[in-house]
Amino acid sequence: MLVIDARQADLGHGLAVRRVLPSAKRRMVGPFVFLDHAGPVAFPPDVGRSADVRPHPHIGLATVSYLLSGAVTHRDSLGIEQVIRPGDVNWMTAGRGIAHSERFEDASVFADPGLELLQSWVALPEKDEEVEPAFDHYPVRNLPETREGGTWMRLIAGQAFGMSSPVKTRSPLFQLHAVLQAGSKLGVPADYSERAAYVVAGRVESGGRELVPGQMQVFGSKTAPVLQAREASTVLLLGGEPLGERHVWWNFVSSRKDRIEQAKADWKAGRIALPPNDASECIPLPEDRR
Repeated sequence: MLVIDARQADLGHGLAVRRVLPSAKRRMVGPFVFLDHAGPVAFPPDVGRSADVRPHPHIGLATVSYLLSGAVTHRDSLGIEQVIRPGDVNWMTAGRGIAHSERFEDASVFADPGLELLQSWVALPEKDEEVEPAFDHYPVRNLPETREGGTWMRLIAGQAFGMSSPVKTRSPLFQLHAVLQAGSKLGVPADYSERAAYVVAGRVESGGRELVPGQMQVFGSKTAPVLQAREASTVLLLGGEPLGERHVWWNFVSSRKDRIEQAKADWKAGRIALPPNDASECIPLPEDRR
């Protein structure tokens, strides 16, 4: 039984996150190479904007942003501006290169219960790593939901539990938001080689082990795991088919190390365009301490 304990990370100005993937124990689950859980965090209205994530670049992946509370304004180098609200999905395909920002422009975002965001990165298949960048927004009303006994589920992406999400993906995967009442059970979809369950809130038992917020259990392909809620709980299920080794450095993902080096040089030299409506500042390339 593999259980990953999220580590604390700071995106700057007090916006702390639980970073689940990548982990020393496990680099990927299916095509998922990254998972952050931000919040819930509440700030006074006069300091909330200090948590803004300035323009920064990505290559070789798709970012998946899903809010539990609050609101975020997305702007990217394609000229797209989109506010994401709870239950919506922002799916940004970086491909050969894109830059975007995430701004907290509504002062009420950090009011009680505060901002809570789940963001994952999905590696692209090798044949798609250099596709043209793209952005798609899926409002919550378009995502399938179901209820079984004491469990409510919303399918974020892929196929699971007889549901199919409208979110366009490039490899077999699934991601699902589930809320379990105390005592209710939820089986983990068996249609994928690699699967995992991350506890957002509450307490869940799986395979005789109790999982608490900030913990992810990764399941083998031959298991049929069942989660049981020890109290009211929120869980994120995800998984899919593996794509092979991926190199990850800062915001760059690729099957080739030399492509990572090229992305570093491109960002440093200004060859990755900034969002046209958010181009006055950006996050500089970090120092490589390797």
